[in-house]
Amino acid sequence: MVDPLKVSQGIAAAGLDVQSHRMRIIAENMANAQSTANTPGGDPYTRKTIVFSNDFDEAMGGNLVGVEQIGKDPSPYRVERNPSHPAADADGNVKYPNVNILVEMADMRESNRSYEANLQMMKQSRSMVMMTIDMLRSS
Repeated sequence: MVDPLKVSQGIAAAGLDVQSHRMRIIAENMANAQSTANTPGGDPYTRKTIVFSNDFDEAMGGNLVGVEQIGKDPSPYRVERNPSHPAADADGNVKYPNVNILVEMADMRESNRSYEANLQMMKQSRSMVMMTIDMLRSS
């Protein structure tokens, strides 16, 4: 028999896990937003993306979210003219990462809210378990 409270805690725990992975990817993108190549004309840091999966867990008896893959954003790099930069190519252009701080901040906010929602779900589930135990004790 599947315990619905245990399933809800498992779903929330999986949500917490993927959102913490997402936050790490966002933090890495933001940290490298100005990282250029080490060699002239080379490619800079490429923005990372995360793809989630929805898998049925037979032991848990419910669908759990997981990290399917961590990919790279195919959008073009930002190019600026700066001939004195060590990473400048022969024309004096420097490639900068395809990271947009505003997009990363919006993703971070969304991830944070999702994390908080899953955390609240865990707290509510735990509260229901405790109420059930208290009811069994008093009867």
